Amino acid sequence: MTPQETDNIRLLELDDAPYREYREHLVRDYAADKVRAGAWSEAEAQIRAARDVDGLLPEGPATQGHFLYSVREDAADAEVGTVWFALRDSGVGRSVWIYDIIINENFRRRGYASRTLELVEARARELGARSVELHVFGHNHGAQALYEKVGYSVTSITMAKPILAEPPGHQ
Repeated sequence: MTPQETDNIRLLELDDAPYREYREHLVRDYAADKVRAGAWSEAEAQIRAARDVDGLLPEGPATQGHFLYSVREDAADAEVGTVWFALRDSGVGRSVWIYDIIINENFRRRGYASRTLELVEARARELGARSVELHVFGHNHGAQALYEKVGYSVTSITMAKPILAEPPGHQ
């Protein structure tokens, strides 16, 4: 993607109809990631994911302090993805937390995610944030590489090790 092409990308606020479709995908994908990470069973994942999302966004896109955007590519007149973030205030200052960033399959690996992150950072600056933070699942190596490439650094790591019923070599 050339610098001129990135100028054609912008964030448009999601309204109720696109939000409902986005929420369906979000719940499904979040549930799958939690199962893959070993945090939830398949039987409970959809219900827990929906509860988490609805707890964070009780009023959908109108939820105070949360920002949900369609990522639009004007030249192609296409939606290339969606991003959801929120303001967080803590003892060390205001930050923006990215809950979700998704670039649609046919637009991946073309610079749209990097440009979307730049737009989120610009919006964070406007909102008085000192940093942008996010979580990435350990199995999402592509996202980890992208975040490191654009300047994000690891601030915390959660690790897990499965415990076998019987240790190897145990009689």
